[in-house]
Parts: sequence; structure tokens; C-alpha cells
Amino acid sequence: MHYITRLQILVVLLNVILAQAQMPSSYKIHSHNDYQQKVPFWNAFANGANSIEIDVFLVDNELFVAHAEDEIQDHLTFKKLYLEPFETALSLNLDSQQNIQFLIDIKSDAKTTLAAVVEQLEQYPSILENPHVKFVISGNRPAPEDYKKYPSFIYFDYQSLAPISNEAWEKVALISLPYSDYSVWNGKGRMVSAELNKVEAVVNKAHNYNKPFRFWGTPDSKSAWKAFYNIGVDFINTDNPYDCERYLSSIQHRESLTTIFSEVYNPSFVSDEASSKVENVILLIGDGNGLTQISAAALANGGNLTLTKLKNIGLIRTQSADDFTTDSAAAGTALATGSKTNNRFIGVDSVGKPLDNITEVLYKHNYKTGVITTDAVTGATPSAFYAHRADRDSTAQIAADLWKSNLTLFVGGNKNHFNSIIKESPFTVIKDQTKIETSKADRIGYFIAENDVPSILDGRQNDLAELTKQSLGFLNKDNNPFFLMVEAAKIDSFGHTNNTGGIITEGIDFDRAITEAIKFADTHKNTLVIITADHETSGFGIPQGDIEKHQIEGDFLTHDHTGVMVPVFAYGPKSEVFSGVYENTEIYTKILEVLNVKL
Repeated sequence: MHYITRLQILVVLLNVILAQAQMPSSYKIHSHNDYQQKVPFWNAFANGANSIEIDVFLVDNELFVAHAEDEIQDHLTFKKLYLEPFETALSLNLDSQQNIQFLIDIKSDAKTTLAAVVEQLEQYPSILENPHVKFVISGNRPAPEDYKKYPSFIYFDYQSLAPISNEAWEKVALISLPYSDYSVWNGKGRMVSAELNKVEAVVNKAHNYNKPFRFWGTPDSKSAWKAFYNIGVDFINTDNPYDCERYLSSIQHRESLTTIFSEVYNPSFVSDEASSKVENVILLIGDGNGLTQISAAALANGGNLTLTKLKNIGLIRTQSADDFTTDSAAAGTALATGSKTNNRFIGVDSVGKPLDNITEVLYKHNYKTGVITTDAVTGATPSAFYAHRADRDSTAQIAADLWKSNLTLFVGGNKNHFNSIIKESPFTVIKDQTKIETSKADRIGYFIAENDVPSILDGRQNDLAELTKQSLGFLNKDNNPFFLMVEAAKIDSFGHTNNTGGIITEGIDFDRAITEAIKFADTHKNTLVIITADHETSGFGIPQGDIEKHQIEGDFLTHDHTGVMVPVFAYGPKSEVFSGVYENTEIYTKILEVLNVKL
């Protein structure tokens, strides 16, 4: 144990403000046996706990805080551990509006110990005058009929569901019961329905008395906190107030109830794995779209996507030349050029030398080429297919590289990156996306937005699928072979902000574009479709959900990219070539192999 320093108080102040700003009001955290924390009171208070449990013994007229009488230490008193720190917090105005109850669990004689508690509290008028504070007596307590004998600032923890007088109820702050009387669930997996019904019934009965409810002796895990949160337990018992608050306060951000869907298309598989000639290649890249992101989108979409209907599946390693964890620039360059490079490098090798990318190679063999993205056209992934720069943030230079490229088509956001050179464009810039397919121009571009492309959550409609369909029609209109890269960029963006709903809606939207590609391949059997990711973002996990309700709870390891392998799906002739486990650079190699294009 140690006492709080002034620096720690300032840190506490900041943590209190941040914690309280994030916390929804539908639950309260009860810091069980709070005195066993490394820093009692302050840890719970800083993390927004609304209830703090304090075991007290009266020994020689002093109130000591301890779990058992043989653990009593002279310096660990009720005053020093709780009353004095709380008085300090109030004097510094550290979130004086925070509702908090001190649950004083009396371990010694009820009558004499409670009298000593009352006497000590009366020495702290600034605390007693605060309307946001309650002192609640638990453990050894007087009988309910005697509750009325105690001062107005004293309340009680009623540990029964038996009715008592209205006068006694007025002195009850909450109802607490032992969890083990109703369930043996240990917080792993899920509570069985019979026990869940019993637990819900007891909580509802307590609420019928218009009193908040707490279980003691509960499992202490994320699954348990979530279960009690859903059941409506008012005070959630925990020995880990920081982790519990961090988890519960983020549920609304991490849990998604999906309202947009991808209509699952069942491929014909007529050309799948065929040995016939491949002429067209559609490469779809879900930025940050790892296996869990795909799983979440599929489960939220009723259990399936068009993507999950495909049969040929592989995995690629994504490490860059200079780092275990790649960025989009190095990963995009690996996919586009077949060469590993450093993070931040676009279309150049690890010493800055330009690399021929796949659109440049195929242009020499009379292919039409195009890129579509829901990012800026100058974003890291699309620019890897046309630009050559040693820094992904060289936006003006990357924009100039697009004008110098041999692309037949581009689609993406941030027209503002091109405003100074728009008049020099070698592309016919289309202003209506529905006119892309019917354009008579040789080379076209379309800007989705003047600035950043909106996400689905921010109002973007079915644009990616429609733009994919329109662009395929344009590239195929004179039966020239073509290569088209389509990027769903916002999956990554929402991974970085740990937003489950954003990841899922962008993943489902990506599947709508995938559907258009697969449909095209079914009617143009010389077309190979490849779907992969540049990397995984956020270490995404999906611990819980409900397929019927289209509800998914996500969890996250990081706000950054990770080094895990990402899936590859392929459909069409020679699709089996893309099965197996290999480096991301082999996507480029395998595409040229199936096209029978020699370097």
C-alpha cells in the first residue's frame, strides 16, 4: 500500500474526466473488496466506479480496513484509505458530480461498529453534504425494523427478497444476493437457459421493489460483465474496475446491429478451375480485411456472403521488407509489383528504385487497366498500381504520376488532390457515375467525392458495387482483355478506430462489389476474380453475437495493423493456382502466370 502523490492526483483527475465522458449510464461498477487494490479508492474512483466495497473491523475504538481480522495493519484505517482521500478529491473538484456509494461491510459487532462509522462520518461534513454520495451498510447490520433509528446519511444493503415495511424500504439503497444461489456458471461460454431464467427472475423481483440490484460472488470476466449488463444487474461486481469500465463503456462502440445487407449470389462454378484461357482479371482488395472481419460481415449478413460461397482459398503473408507489420503502401506495392519494399514506399523497391507494376506490364501486352477505390485516388493501395514514390504522403507527385500513367480508368475520392492539374488530365472526367459504362472516351476517370469518400455509416450508398459494374462494362466494351483493381478502403479506417459497425458495414458493402465481379465472371467465362487483403487491421475479434438479430460484438487488440496472414479467394479459370500459403508478392506472379504473360 502507498499514499497518493500530487502527480497521481492530477493523473486521477484526467482519468476521471475521460472515463466519465465515455461511460453510458445503464450500469454501475461495484469495486469488490476495493481495499485489496494496489491503490484503494483512487483506482475505483478514477475509473468511474459507482460503488466501493470496504470491509471494516472495530478494534480499540478504531475502524480498520481488512478482509480478515488477522490481516489488520495499523496504518490501514477507514479514515486514511477512504475518508481523507475522498475529502481531497472533493476539495479538488475531481468530478464532484460522480454518484458514488461506499458499501461498508461490517465484520465486527454490528451495533458498536456502526456507531463508530456514524461518529467518523460526522467528522466530514463536506462529504455528508454532497448529494452524490451514499454510505450503505452491509455485512453485520441491524434488523430492518431498526433501520429508521440511524441518521439520514446511513442506508442499508438488503440481502433478501422478503417484503419489509415501507419505512424500512426507504432506508434500503440496494438489494444484494449471493450469485451461487442461482447459477453455477463460471463466466466462460454462456449461461444455460434454465439458470439464465432464474437469474433474470431474481433481478426482476428486486426491480419490482424499485431498488437497484447486485450479485456478490460473481464470475469476473468480459463474458460475465456482458451477461449481467444484458440481464439488467445494476451494480456489476468486479475486482478489476479498470478493465470492467473499459469493456462496458465501449460496448456501444463495439457492438453492431447491422441494417444493410449483401444479397448472396450463388456462383455457377461452370468456369471455376477450368483450364481455359484467362483474359480478364479482377483483383478486389479489402483494406485491413482479415479473416475475422470477413467472418463478422458474413455472420451479420445472416451467416453467408457471396465471398464465402467460393471454393478456392489460400493465405498470404504480409510482412514488408523493413518491418514485421506492413503498411498499405508496402503491401499494395507487393501485390502490384511482386516485390517486397519498405513501409511508406509506393511502387519502388527498398532502395527507392522504380518497379514495374502489373498495370504497366499488362499495358505493354495491350490490356486495358483500371483502379477503383473508396479511398483517395492517391491513397496508398490504388497508387501502388500506377505511381512510383518513396513516400506515400507525396500526394502532389502521386497525382502527377496518375496523369502520366497508362491506366484506362480510375475511380476514387479526393478530387481536391487534382484541382491544380485537372486541366492537364489525359482522362475524360465523368461527372455522372451512371454514364461510365456507356462513355465513348478512350480513358475515363470519376471522382466519387471532392474530399474524403463518405463511409456507409456516413451515408454512402451502394456506390462501390455500382461503380464496379459500370467499370467492368466500360473496360469490356470492345472485348479487349483487361485488369481491374477494386479496393474497399474503409474496412481499414474503421479498424483503426475500433468501430465494429463500420468494419461490418464496409465488409458487407465490399461483398456487394464482389457479387458484381462474380456475376461478370459467370457471364464472361474468360474472367478470373481474386479477392484478398493488403493486411489485417486492429487484431479484430468477435466474442459474441446473434446471427438472427444480425448483431455482432467486436473486440480489438490494437488500433494499428497486425502481422497475421490474410485470406485469398479465387474464382474462375485456373483459380486453384491461388490456393495454398505464400507471400503476398506471389499474387502478382500468379496473375502473370495464369495470363501467360512473360516479363
